[in-house]
Amino acid sequence: MHAARLIGFGVVFIGLFMVGKFMTESSPEGVQIFSEITAGRAEKDAYMRDDPGSPFNYDKHPVAFTPLKYFKPSAAWVFKSRLKVYAEPEAVVIFDTKGRERNGHVYGHLSFAKDGVLNRVRVYRMQSGDDVYYGIWFTDRTTGEETYEVGRYLNFELSENPNEIYTIDFNDAYNPYCAYSPAFGCAIPRKEDFIDIAITAGEKRWHD
Repeated sequence: MHAARLIGFGVVFIGLFMVGKFMTESSPEGVQIFSEITAGRAEKDAYMRDDPGSPFNYDKHPVAFTPLKYFKPSAAWVFKSRLKVYAEPEAVVIFDTKGRERNGHVYGHLSFAKDGVLNRVRVYRMQSGDDVYYGIWFTDRTTGEETYEVGRYLNFELSENPNEIYTIDFNDAYNPYCAYSPAFGCAIPRKEDFIDIAITAGEKRWHD
């Protein structure tokens, strides 16, 4: 569905760099990023509008569709980092917007530098029955203003290669389904998940 550019991971943090430092929106790489993001957003709008699995088409609580809202794609919000995996991941309970509890662990974190400040993005390892999945959710200075008041998510796929590097693309930051329909509950970012900058990339709040 919504693809995120989080590919590969490393066990030991050995540094990071900002892709935006090496490209601009007018460079070939920047133009390609802009084109890919724009096409992906059009595809997501089509899914949200037409697919029976969309939160807008949920039988018990359908919602009138209007196109999703986004910040302009920007290469300045693309970063690279290795993942620092915690030796003893902290067990946590994550609450969702319906008051339900979800059990998991703070598995590790990614790091990125913006305007000379180092920031962390926590990666959660969550348990759902016999299934395990990894997730990233966060709030920032745009939360509750330009972006959804609960927070936003990034997809995360764990690689088997312990030496690969993630690409963190905040252009892919998206709203959970509860942003569109009250029929859905979504994980609420913890206070530790606040990133103390305005991340003006990715999806904006859908409703006014």
